[in-house]
Amino acid sequence: MKTFRILALVAALGVGLRSAQAQTRAEWVATTATAGWVAQPAPNVTASAGPADAEIVLTQPLQVIQGFGACFNELGWTSLSALPPADRAKVLRELFAPGVGANFTICRMPIGANDFSRDWYSYDETPDDFAMTHFNIANDEQTLIPFIKQARQYNPKLALWASPWSPPTWMKYNHHYAAAAVRPEQRQAFPLAENGLPADRQGQEGHNLFIQEDKYFAAYALYFAKFIEAYKQQGIPVGMVMPQNEFNSAQIFPSCPWTAAGLARFVGYLGPQMRQHQTRIFFGTMERANEALVDTVLRDPRSAPFIEGVGFQWAGKGAIAGIHQRYPALTLYQSEQECGDGKNDWKYCEYTWTLLKHYIGSGANAYMYWNISLKKGGISRWGWSQNSLVTVDEAAHTYHYNHEYYLLKHLSHYVQPGARRLATTGAFTNLLAFQNPDKSVVLVAQNDHDTDQAVRFRVGGRTVAPVLRAHSFNTLLLK
Repeated sequence: MKTFRILALVAALGVGLRSAQAQTRAEWVATTATAGWVAQPAPNVTASAGPADAEIVLTQPLQVIQGFGACFNELGWTSLSALPPADRAKVLRELFAPGVGANFTICRMPIGANDFSRDWYSYDETPDDFAMTHFNIANDEQTLIPFIKQARQYNPKLALWASPWSPPTWMKYNHHYAAAAVRPEQRQAFPLAENGLPADRQGQEGHNLFIQEDKYFAAYALYFAKFIEAYKQQGIPVGMVMPQNEFNSAQIFPSCPWTAAGLARFVGYLGPQMRQHQTRIFFGTMERANEALVDTVLRDPRSAPFIEGVGFQWAGKGAIAGIHQRYPALTLYQSEQECGDGKNDWKYCEYTWTLLKHYIGSGANAYMYWNISLKKGGISRWGWSQNSLVTVDEAAHTYHYNHEYYLLKHLSHYVQPGARRLATTGAFTNLLAFQNPDKSVVLVAQNDHDTDQAVRFRVGGRTVAPVLRAHSFNTLLLK
């Protein structure tokens, strides 16, 4: 009997060892400036107690990752519409179909026109229409609605949130969609930038350009509700709104500066409307490194009961870490990636990696790229050239994915909604780590050196030791 027990124990240990070896296997994909998304030979995963360049801490998981995505802009749709339908379908499948490519699960859209719309419009430009009798989304039926619907064909569970760049013009003190006049040097450099706004009707940071009267607040809250209803009728649920894009910035394109106190007052009207439509409210978008602006809205009794998160972009990256530290339970979004200059070059891709590391490392629960697709040159209606995940050559009816697409895919393809970010220790810090709900571990690492770099990552007592190519991005999936 004793011999039997010993043999059984040895057999069990053998099965356990074989099981551990079988359970720990690695996939590896790499991207360089000359080759995007190339599968690499699977690196060996070994049991090792030796030194490691980075240790992944499994025992103290950090924030939950809700997902990755981009923004549905009108010029994204008009660019994709220049492609043959079959190619357009390939792009949308690559971006949105689960398990195929980017696996986008959460995306943004504008409420009315933004800086990458075809031109200015709102859903109700009839002056003093406080009852929203003339509200309509006819413009969106040509662009945003088919864009979103075709994306949702590939991922019906795609989450969507929205924000306005400007309210209807009659709700603003200057009665204009823009908040800044075009300067002579802008007019010379960008002939498209002209907006017709006189200099004496400009908005200003730290001041409310929205008319601060109860009937305007109530009408604007109703405007949001009508938007939610209209999109729901189209079969498109919008689960969250932010009250104003970049509320500190007076721009030559659709924009509207507010004070934080002004937005807090408006949220007091917006909140009950959105609750009726089961739509959440986040504060944002925050484009300044000023935590006090967030505090104002989170602590104001008019707005505090309704705010469930905050969106940060551009210089707002300087405020996210402090807000996460002081409000650890608050959901935080990186709401818009910095847009580049239309060159879509490798240098900006490397800068994008620093943004990803900063926002996710500072507590962001979701990360949103900006333009999904643009025509070659990436020029907006107001003359601004920007980067995009996809570039369309309208003349040739062809497209290609840009460097930043592959970089974002290095995270979004592997990091599942519900994953937890993991802390890391050690000398090698140029990485992000996550654990998925299925317990697989995702390591995303950059080698920014001019030569190949051998690294050792230890995860739960096992070590994987790839050699990262010079100037490369790498994802290792450990199952």
